[in-house]
Parts: sequence; C-alpha cells; structure tokens
Amino acid sequence: MSVFEGKVAIVTGASSGIGKATALILAERGATVVVAARRTEVLDELVAQIEQAGGKASAVVTDVAQASDVEAMVAHAVDTHGRLDLAVNNAGIGAEVYPLIDTPDDYWDRVMAVNLRGNFLCLKHEARAMLAAGNGGSIVNIGSVNTFLGCPGASTYTASKAGQLGLTTSASAELAEHGIRVNLLCPGVIHTPLHEQIKGNLGAEAFDGIRQRKHMRRFGEPEEIARCIAFLCSEDASFVTGTTLTPDGGFHLSL
Repeated sequence: MSVFEGKVAIVTGASSGIGKATALILAERGATVVVAARRTEVLDELVAQIEQAGGKASAVVTDVAQASDVEAMVAHAVDTHGRLDLAVNNAGIGAEVYPLIDTPDDYWDRVMAVNLRGNFLCLKHEARAMLAAGNGGSIVNIGSVNTFLGCPGASTYTASKAGQLGLTTSASAELAEHGIRVNLLCPGVIHTPLHEQIKGNLGAEAFDGIRQRKHMRRFGEPEEIARCIAFLCSEDASFVTGTTLTPDGGFHLSL
C-alpha cells in the first residue's frame, strides 16, 4: 500500500506507544518519516526497524518544549528530504496524579511546556514549512479523552489537553484556505508506557474501573490509534479539518 508515496512526515514522541506505531504505519504506507523524540538510541532503533521493512526514515533528537529544537526538526525534514507534507504532534507527558490543591507549580509548568507550548511550537514551524512550499498538507495533533473530560487528580493534564482543542480549531481556520488541514485526535486509554505509569499511580482497581466504563470493555492498542491518524493524514480525509476524532472505545459516552 503506497497511500503516502512521495510524502514526508514528521512524528513527534515517536520513541514508543502511539508515536512509534504511527511512524511504522506511515512508513509502511509509503511515507518518508522523520521520527523525533528525546532518546537517540531508541530513535536509531526505530529508523533501523523501518528501513529493514523497506521503508525510509531519519531521526532527529527533539525536545518539543524548546523552540530551537522544533525549528531544527522541521528544517531537518525539509533539508534532508526536500519537503514536509504530514505532521503528527504526539509528544506528551502527564502521568502523575495530584489533587488540585496539592499540585506542584513546577509540575504544571513542565506539563504545559511539553503538551501545550510544544504543540504550539510544532504547529507554528510545521505550518511555516508547508506554507512556504505551497503544497498543502495535513497536521494531526494528539489530544486525549481528557480534552473533554476532567477527572480527579488530572487537572494539569486535562487543562493542557483542552488547550490543544483551541489551537487545533484556530489553526484550521487560518490554514484551510492554503490546503493545510489540521485535526485533533483524542484517544481513550491505550496500552502505552504513559498509561502504565497512570495505572501505577491510580492503582490497578481504579484503572480497571476505567476499562469497565468503556462500551467495548477493553483498552485500545497503539496500532488502532495509528490507523486513525493515518486516515486523517490521507486524502480519504480531504474534507476533514478542524474536527476531533475520539477513538476511545465509547468511554466518553459512558460518563
């Protein structure tokens, strides 16, 4: 399948979970993928895995909270591969659980720096590159079911993810006339390292209570979310922008 043949994609937070699964599926479907995260050795392993499967990829170590890193990431895509067509802004943190009144100020700052500032910086520099090329493009921001739903102990994470909704709809309104689509994908609980950390913080019983509230009575797999992201990146979604896709097994409908 060569849906993305000739396209160049960036995937942030590509070292594990949803980001890694997305990089693999985009490469499998023909895209040249720039994988970005903070751990060099993990990125090198992912590039090797993609190349061994016949795909094309390169890696760039990136802290999305740093403007210089994000600018360099986008420049790497354009300078190394000649263009930027697709971007998946997946990097995120926020597994710790605090009551609102006990939330450390530095935790708030750290989560906002990655989840919200990082998303803003990625959007800004990716859009600049796409506008300069004049070929349109597709950007997918990765939110969370917490974009819409608050829950005890997660005020910081929820606020950061809610902010992505405003970024996405505003960016869509600005960029649609230039052929650049911007959408938000909000997964429910997925089997990823982040959610394993949350399970450890909440406790197994509370975590299983979340599973029971899902219509499908199970958690999702990274590959399931990656296929949704690939759809939003593809021409099958050519009339989809400024919207939110919520693959969460029906969780948000059960509350």
